Amino acid sequence: MNSRFDSAFTQLPASLQAVLQPLLADEHFPGMFTAPEVAHIKQHTGLNDNELAFALLPLAAACARAEISHFNVGAIARGVSGNLYFGGNMEFTSTTMQQTVHAEQSAITHAWMRGEKKLESITVNYTPCGHCRQFMNELNSGTHLPIHLPNVPPATLGDYLPNAFGPRDLDIKTLLLDDEDHHFALVGDDLTQAAIVAANRSHSPYSQAPAGVALETQDGNIFVGSYAENAAFNPSLPPLQAALNVLSLSGYEYREIKRAVLAERREASLVQWPAISATLNAIGVKNINQVFLD
Repeated sequence: MNSRFDSAFTQLPASLQAVLQPLLADEHFPGMFTAPEVAHIKQHTGLNDNELAFALLPLAAACARAEISHFNVGAIARGVSGNLYFGGNMEFTSTTMQQTVHAEQSAITHAWMRGEKKLESITVNYTPCGHCRQFMNELNSGTHLPIHLPNVPPATLGDYLPNAFGPRDLDIKTLLLDDEDHHFALVGDDLTQAAIVAANRSHSPYSQAPAGVALETQDGNIFVGSYAENAAFNPSLPPLQAALNVLSLSGYEYREIKRAVLAERREASLVQWPAISATLNAIGVKNINQVFLD
């Protein structure tokens, strides 16, 4: 088991510890439970979906990288597939606040990068901030998305974000987590192609500037991130953060990143390269390449 779970694991009920022990045994546990695993856990603990999500929040919060605030927030996204996806806030020293990832963004983007098509609910250990409420409004789940908080009556995103402004107000038809393909041709080695595939999945209806990042670890694994825009612009999530998020939730450290590739348009209305290269340099990644989409 990854050492980050040591303290949180001991807080869990004994029945939950027993069933989770073998599932968490891998140092690189992927930060998610598949639908069959969820069914197995529920069968052996007697927990329902909401109870299980609440019970797992300490493990999700243990995945946070709160290097500036030292305030860990955990989130669990439940997909229509039945999978559960962990999320934790991420902060990066020696960069700007705009590079941070909130726990809800983490869980949602994690689900997206794993191929989830729609969310059934979000469970969080603290009330979502305005930034996260706006980010969630980009989802194809819409304002009907249930949000569960400890000791708070069930509510929807619409309850937390009344009179919402979002993609539907701008007549955007393809929403976050919908299938997307920008049809850029694949070129280069495996890592470059992975970055282009991620760019093809980008949700970028406002700038028309799709972008993707691929990260290769020392052991040869590849993690990708797609750019996710927002109708309010500022809650948009850069592709690097999407890739770092899945890498971190899978138990990898930044020092294990061997190489990074960014794929974006050459003359886009907005450019990812300056911020992405600066953030990667801040976390110690020097081998960074850029490929332009055609």
